[in-house]
Amino acid sequence: MPDMSASVSLAMTHLVPLAKEVDENKVTPGVLGFIVFAAMAVAVWGLMKSMSKHMGKVDFKEPADPEQTPAAGTAKATATGKPSSTS
Repeated sequence: MPDMSASVSLAMTHLVPLAKEVDENKVTPGVLGFIVFAAMAVAVWGLMKSMSKHMGKVDFKEPADPEQTPAAGTAKATATGKPSSTS
């Protein structure tokens, strides 16, 4: 196995000068940062697609305001037998 340690030693002597060329004060996210960012982007896309699908199912109709429709007040009075309290 002396050949293996010699090749590792040779590889290290070639890689160390390459590492010294990199600015030590510069921080980069690297591949891990890209993977995390891509995973978050896919998750947000999936959530937006799901939200869009669920919002499409919502059928919201606001009930009519009884104070603005006088017909609703008279219909209520005749159904209950009591006079309406509208002015």
